[in-house]
Amino acid sequence: MRNTLLDPYEHLPRSVVVTANDYPAGSTFPAHTHLRGQFAYASRGAISVATPQGRWLVPPQRACWLPADMAHEMTMNGPVTMLNAFIAPPAAHAARLPDHCCVHGVSPLLRLLLDQAVDLPALYDVEGRDGKLMALLVAEIAAMPRLHLHAPLPEDPRLARACLRLFAAPSIGASLDEMAADAGMSRRTFTRLFRAQTGASFAAWRQQVCLQAAIGRLTQGQSVTRVALDLGYASPSAFASAFRRALGATPSAYLDIG
Repeated sequence: MRNTLLDPYEHLPRSVVVTANDYPAGSTFPAHTHLRGQFAYASRGAISVATPQGRWLVPPQRACWLPADMAHEMTMNGPVTMLNAFIAPPAAHAARLPDHCCVHGVSPLLRLLLDQAVDLPALYDVEGRDGKLMALLVAEIAAMPRLHLHAPLPEDPRLARACLRLFAAPSIGASLDEMAADAGMSRRTFTRLFRAQTGASFAAWRQQVCLQAAIGRLTQGQSVTRVALDLGYASPSAFASAFRRALGATPSAYLDIG
């Protein structure tokens, strides 16, 4: 179902609705919610997702799950083709889909199911082939692996402000002492609160911020060298090594940018 607006389908009497849209680079959707859970698949391009709990980056050929009623913003990193599966809360609950935002891998089967589901009629036959296809689609979504592409946002407003500034200007060279000073805290207080509220060390969190920025820039066509140096890595090889350690593949292999 190809349409630029979701609203006409929020109350459609079907558990699953799949749409597809193309967006130009830089398109942004300010904070909003959906009555259904949203499985946003980046068929082309990368998508940045922000919620009050943190930031996620959806690389090409991956997807993000957002539960119903979760406020979120989306920004397109480069031209994006997005396929969305909107799943009613009872169906999402039955499939045991998460109650929080997360990024998922997408299997070849799920890609085919999404492509097929886009072309189904709005009021597809629930008892027929189309209904079975949609049921399989939800089951496959529930089976997808989760990817570690999340930088949580602390609740403490002083920490949050400092973190948002690093989101805006990411650098692997940003030091713990600089962040603590930015938050108006001692190093010890900053370290304790940061880990308590994010579940991660500052170094691990900073790496996630830089990886998200790197993926977004690489999908826009920037070179590995430019991205590495802009983010403060000592060399492109140092950046590539860090990328491989975190995501299991080189930037070119992970994003298929050859």
